Amino acid sequence: MSDENLQPVFQIQRVYLKDMSLEQPNSPAIFLEQEAPSIEVSLDVGAEAIADGIYESTVTITVTAKVKDKVAFLVEGKQAGIFEARNIPADQMDPLLGIGCPNIVYPYLRGNIADIITRAGFPPVHLAEINFEVFYQQRRQALADAAAAAPAANATN
Repeated sequence: MSDENLQPVFQIQRVYLKDMSLEQPNSPAIFLEQEAPSIEVSLDVGAEAIADGIYESTVTITVTAKVKDKVAFLVEGKQAGIFEARNIPADQMDPLLGIGCPNIVYPYLRGNIADIITRAGFPPVHLAEINFEVFYQQRRQALADAAAAAPAANATN
């Protein structure tokens, strides 16, 4: 039987919390502040092959809350999923791992981050939905721009 006759396979094997950390460097004094904290959120995604046809996809979110110049809390969470992806055309694998898998993993991470912030004694932070397709395209463009700039930088050295 040739590869042409094989049906594409995409299955979730497992979704799990890979890492979670919470820092409250200015507690308990920060709880006495009346001002609402400013919230900064950063995002990263990653994927790697862990076996033949088996991939781990990760989404990492860092939430930093500050009141004036003091950090109220810093939470970093990494949610991961193990996915089976076989007989997927090569040109579709990167978007699948960069868009499809993070879309599955992210809601779990969102809930875990809201939960840990609430358990830390702060009002919950509800992270917005993320358009992973736009994030993927922006990331690809940034890599292309960096690759284009690298030869120019090397030529001037």
